[in-house]
Amino acid sequence: MGPKDIGALRGADEQLNHQIADTFATVAESDLAWTEKIWASLASTDGSLQVDFGLGKYHNRGIIDGFAGVSRGHQQWTVRGSRELRDSPELTGVGPIEYEVVESLKQVRYRLAPNDVQPISFDLVLSGVTPPFFEDRNLVRNRRTGRVDVNVIRYHQGGWVSGTVTVDGVTHEVREQDWYGFRDHSWGVRQSVGVPAPDLIKRTSSGSKRTASTPEAHRGGMKWTPAFLRRPDGTFYEMAVFIAEGAWGYTSAYINEADGRQERIRDAEVHIAYDTRTRFVCGGELHLITEAGAKRVIEVEVLGESGFFLRPAGYGAWGGHIHGSWQGPLHLDGEYIADCWADERLPELGQLRDTPIRVREGDAVGYGIMESLIGGVWPELGLTAESDHQVSYA
Repeated sequence: MGPKDIGALRGADEQLNHQIADTFATVAESDLAWTEKIWASLASTDGSLQVDFGLGKYHNRGIIDGFAGVSRGHQQWTVRGSRELRDSPELTGVGPIEYEVVESLKQVRYRLAPNDVQPISFDLVLSGVTPPFFEDRNLVRNRRTGRVDVNVIRYHQGGWVSGTVTVDGVTHEVREQDWYGFRDHSWGVRQSVGVPAPDLIKRTSSGSKRTASTPEAHRGGMKWTPAFLRRPDGTFYEMAVFIAEGAWGYTSAYINEADGRQERIRDAEVHIAYDTRTRFVCGGELHLITEAGAKRVIEVEVLGESGFFLRPAGYGAWGGHIHGSWQGPLHLDGEYIADCWADERLPELGQLRDTPIRVREGDAVGYGIMESLIGGVWPELGLTAESDHQVSYA
């Protein structure tokens, strides 16, 4: 115990890393949407098997939740967990879902212990081929109220993966060069944390000149694509593109070298083909224009049909639950979906999925993850009918 104006003492307070006049039991902002989030997507280079992992720490809500899952073709297994922080405030895990920093900024470990929720488990280590790189700050201010709805910084890192994955009693050895992955770590005030307050101003599309009858109505899209590439001489570099049109209006794009140099992309064009039924990415190109005016073309090839759907992982409401919401001292659940591509499943799962991709720029070849949303009618892309599982960008 101590003075009431000082937070509780934690083990982290033994280190010389304080940046505010308080303990690590306190963050600088009291906003209930303050979030620190871990994400990873790890896949075989042939796209036949994929693992996704995430943790979200909601400091001012006293909650940590997370997910761990496997995608194999159209199948998906997901395990979710939520617990109160006060029971183990410095433990980076929830039940069987565990995260560990093996070597700072170089190597991290993701573990799903054998559990009673789903017949999956894994123990995987991601080793970076480049250092982590920051993306531009994601800052979004509410146009009607002036409140900062989003103020998040994020770094990401790609590399090779090793370890084991077990699905339905069968254990798969995971070897570097045969498996790769990406991770990110973000913190700040985040959107869609917990149930929205019922007495806030409702968001509407009034005042817009577009209507539902016009072809361009609700047109918008999002692409988040980190990828690393290896040159013939063995050196690595990475491409990181985040384009969010519509309400967010956010773009961050860089070419990042293994020695830490970054070159900003001042313009990025998406030339991607989509499955007309699902709106999933089929492949294509990203055309990037550097600040120096050079044009760089990144070819994108989708690997297999795996692709981890993020809505069951808490990216959007799922089963009446929204991430950051209290579910008791400890709660575990999950499900198995035999065919995520089935017509009856697509409306609830949505488009947002981690799609494993192979990338190429000239004689440099590598791997990445693409997250994609595309809303509205795009006749030039063959998307001539509104999809019942798309996202509105009104």
